[in-house]
Amino acid sequence: MKLEFYPNLTPRQVIEAGAFGGCYFGYAIEEYVEYDYETLFKYHFEGLDRELYLGEKYKAKINKFGIRSGKDYRFWKGMGWMHDQDPYGWFEWWCKYDMGRRGEDDGRQIARWQDFCGIKGRWRINIYGQVHTKGDWDVSPRIQQSLLHWGYEINNCDFLAWTINKESKIK
Repeated sequence: MKLEFYPNLTPRQVIEAGAFGGCYFGYAIEEYVEYDYETLFKYHFEGLDRELYLGEKYKAKINKFGIRSGKDYRFWKGMGWMHDQDPYGWFEWWCKYDMGRRGEDDGRQIARWQDFCGIKGRWRINIYGQVHTKGDWDVSPRIQQSLLHWGYEINNCDFLAWTINKESKIK
């Protein structure tokens, strides 16, 4: 599988949409990390309310879809998906990748992104199937919020591509 990574949102847009309940980088982690997070915050989030990414409590009401979505830090850590270089996980990796960092974890993280919301990603396919069946773009806010966490927002262009691909498989 070719590793293509093309989120349609930037890390800033994800945070502006209230993703992660405003507490992605605000959750106290166990690891001591020698990394200048202020540089990352300035690069991506300068001028934004720090409560959008450094809050200490999850606030579902600030999420774009107003619901709680995703597992907490302890769950992801328990799954072994956190790496020392990015102890906060996926979104931290993406922020650093977007800043130009490349490393040994890139392939794993990009493959995870593709599986989740890439062209053949299970949740991208799922949401477009629901939009098609129900004729409603507001369907399944939990899935849409989760996709947002991964830097993907559903859109008409991708929906049309999904529709064409679906129809070509039927023939």
